[in-house]
Formats: sequence, C-alpha cells, structure tokens
Amino acid sequence: MSTTDHRKQSLYFPEEMLKEIEHESGRQDRSLSWIVQQAWKIARADLKRMPSPNDVLDAAANSSQG
Repeated sequence: MSTTDHRKQSLYFPEEMLKEIEHESGRQDRSLSWIVQQAWKIARADLKRMPSPNDVLDAAANSSQG
C-alpha cells in the first residue's frame, strides 16, 4: 500500500520556464511533476539560505533599537 500523498495543486510558471520544464520532461521521459519535485529537492537547501522579508525587517528593527 502506497503512503504517497497525491494532493492536487496548481502551479503557474512563466511560459519560457514551462517550455524548459516540458523539454526536460520529454528528454528524461518523466512527468512534469517529477521534474519539478526533483528540482525542489536539489534547490531547497539554497533557498533556505536566502533571507526572507521578515528576516530583513527583523534585522532593521533590531538595529534601530540599539
């Protein structure tokens, strides 16, 4: 029995990016979903290192209190 969550979600990509994802999907004979999932797995560590807008606002608030 599979425990994979198959919730449906709509995602919107710029046309050129979608064309590239579709091309890669065909090249690898994989689904669009699989390509995006693998891209997320590869990129998430880099994305976690990026500051969020809240991090920037918190840093500005803390520096103005000193």
